Amino acid sequence: MYDGPRANRSRTAMTFDQMLERVRYEGAYPTRERAEEVVHHVLAALGRQLTGDDRVDLAQCLPVEAALALTASVPDREQLTGWGFVEDLAARTGGTRATARWDTGAVLSVVTRLTGPDLLARILRRLPGGYALLFGQAELRRPQAAA
Repeated sequence: MYDGPRANRSRTAMTFDQMLERVRYEGAYPTRERAEEVVHHVLAALGRQLTGDDRVDLAQCLPVEAALALTASVPDREQLTGWGFVEDLAARTGGTRATARWDTGAVLSVVTRLTGPDLLARILRRLPGGYALLFGQAELRRPQAAA
């Protein structure tokens, strides 16, 4: 049974302080504290969208403090689209959709560097449409079944 974050086995190991500095740079936040607040909000929101192995494997790639933020939230019963994710984040933080989208991009661009392409591709396959752009990836159309 999984009862906490495992040791970081990521090839691109990063400390939490390094992660915060990277998010601070990506998001052009004025302080480390603001970057930390954004990291916690975005990762908690992402944690509400992920379940099972995706959630565990992503947590393993993150610094412990970030993994705790990701896994502290109980997954939602229904997954949100990428835009729904941004709207939900804005509502929960009291911000605008524009700032929530900015915050999401700043954090998830750093998360993308930590996950590696295989895990990121697996996570994106399991999430509804719209998340690839949030992670800074091209949004490829899924094949439509013939009518």
